[in-house]
Amino acid sequence: MEFNLKSSIEILERTPVVLNSLLQNLSSQWVHENEGADTWSPYDIVGHLIHGEKTDWIPRTKLILAQKDEAFVPFDRFAQFENSKGKSLRELLAEFEKLRAANIKELRALNISEDQLDLKGTHPALGEVTLKNLLSTWVVHDLNHINQTSRVMAKNYKSEVGPWVEYLGVLNK
Repeated sequence: MEFNLKSSIEILERTPVVLNSLLQNLSSQWVHENEGADTWSPYDIVGHLIHGEKTDWIPRTKLILAQKDEAFVPFDRFAQFENSKGKSLRELLAEFEKLRAANIKELRALNISEDQLDLKGTHPALGEVTLKNLLSTWVVHDLNHINQTSRVMAKNYKSEVGPWVEYLGVLNK
């Protein structure tokens, strides 16, 4: 499938709805359990997505469009641990929904042309990337974390499914 901004926005708009539907009003075990040391719970994942909405996708898009000769600010993949302190999951989901709606509105207002998708920016670790790379990554990043959320939740019952574990790929990855 080739990149298409309109199709990408279809996914980006749905991510808050999907996470809200999956996580809202669940007991603490479902949202705060993780897969072990140095892994993230669904709560952590939502916090991570919020940090990306604030510091990653739109700021980097604007930097590429401005064609400034400066690298992206490095992204703190662990900022959610400090930024989410004291907030409920309900608050995080509402914040993510609000930030994403604003970012989608801003993305549409940029009126990005096909030619602009080939403009380049500099990632601090990956080097040269295109706007198309960045926007495609935003979509896949969302899908990755939706997958991660459901995997983490499924693993809560890994020891409970008994012999069916061999048929449940989500528990074996």
